[in-house]
Amino acid sequence: MTVPAVALSAAAVTDLPPAVAAPGYDRSRVTTGIVHLGVGGFHRAHQAVYVDRLLRRGLASDWGICGVGVLPGDVRMRDALTAQDHLYTVVVKHADGRLEPQVVGSIVDYLLAPDDPEAVVERMAHSSTRIVSLTVTEGGYHVHRVTGRLDADDPGLRADLAPRAVPRTAFGLVVEALARRRARGLAPFTVMSCDNVRGNGDVARRMMSAFAALRDPELGDWVATAVAFPDSMVDRITPVTTDDDRAQLAARFGVADRWPVVCEPFLQWVLEDRFPLGRPPLEAAGVQLVEDVGPYELMKLRLLNASHQAMAYLGYLAGYRYAHEVAADPVFARFLRGYMDDEATPTLPPVPGVDLDGYKATLLDRFANPEIRDTLARLCADSSDRIPTWLVPVVTARLAAGGAVDRAALVIAAWARYAEGVDEQGRPIEVVDRLRDRVTAAAARQAADPLAFLRDRDLFGDLVDDPRFTRSYLRALDSLHTGGALAAVAERA
Repeated sequence: MTVPAVALSAAAVTDLPPAVAAPGYDRSRVTTGIVHLGVGGFHRAHQAVYVDRLLRRGLASDWGICGVGVLPGDVRMRDALTAQDHLYTVVVKHADGRLEPQVVGSIVDYLLAPDDPEAVVERMAHSSTRIVSLTVTEGGYHVHRVTGRLDADDPGLRADLAPRAVPRTAFGLVVEALARRRARGLAPFTVMSCDNVRGNGDVARRMMSAFAALRDPELGDWVATAVAFPDSMVDRITPVTTDDDRAQLAARFGVADRWPVVCEPFLQWVLEDRFPLGRPPLEAAGVQLVEDVGPYELMKLRLLNASHQAMAYLGYLAGYRYAHEVAADPVFARFLRGYMDDEATPTLPPVPGVDLDGYKATLLDRFANPEIRDTLARLCADSSDRIPTWLVPVVTARLAAGGAVDRAALVIAAWARYAEGVDEQGRPIEVVDRLRDRVTAAAARQAADPLAFLRDRDLFGDLVDDPRFTRSYLRALDSLHTGGALAAVAERA
């Protein structure tokens, strides 16, 4: 049944249909305590939802979120949120087809850095800001693939280090705000990474302090020693919002939302409890506060994230376009579970309080949710930031232990085959990657040099020198070219 749609706004919240859970709190009394850089679908379905939970319980009224767009393209998010008084709808999609919409009100302001970087810096430098959080993607930390140090040759960072430069990058904005707080005698805010990077807090600390040191060595030392960078593990599958999602929300629930978020029911956040200026009572919203996030991070990166990569290229080459289609194929399901059990799990330390067999079974159920419609194209994007951090460490650990790597080798070979730019039906593939030209050029050389793709040491380290791995990799690449992805998967399932 179609119901009349109400344009989402603060004034319209009381007019929403009963099936839509609206914020029951007075948003005019919520003040900003968190500034978040990189407001995309994931942040709005994850961290902002946790804060919204607290606000609904009458907690954390001084921990509202000010979102920040760092890139010029973020003007679309700014415009959508501003038009709706920063409200938006999260639609949880259950596997049985049930939809669960709620309007989230924890984002109370939004600033676009390319338009007014000074306003962004001053908001972070203000004493009311106690946490600056980040979802800037794996590549946003500027880690050099070979040295593991700051990639100071990044053009954006170089521009921000120029004399009297107006900061434009996330690093430039955050470090300038920290420098102002230091000059004003204010304690530094906590920098909280929420990206899929192992040891994300430590990585953020090392990279940001190195960047600050290039500007001023004393500032770099202060950032490294005085600023808290807690580790975190975040998890919720959040596909890209489509026009169909907007239309469905309007037709079924009567909410006209310019940019809703759709996501799975599963939600998890494991967080190191290190916040010198305080934090919201996140444990009351379901966050796991722990001393060591490391085991949880590895579990998620090597089981969930690496399995997404295992699904993505092989599934796309085989003709699938959605993650749930791949997970519903029993051959692929056996392959994925075999990768998890035989290759990823042996590299993991004990994970306190987690039944790994249950966790892996839950992952396969999550992948198979037909309502999420997570595209394989999304999972295939930015591979050069993902494969080296999620899958290559599994391979190196298994090789060191003398273990099997056949499934992981097939995944890497599938990326190489995918980068050739055409699927098994002869249809073009749009390769989306910051190193697109480099990886596609390497893939194009494979006919003459089957190890060409693997020779990129920035991405794969010394794997090309290990005959145990290259034997498996070459067999896998040959299987993909001669028999196709499904046959290659079946052989290793």
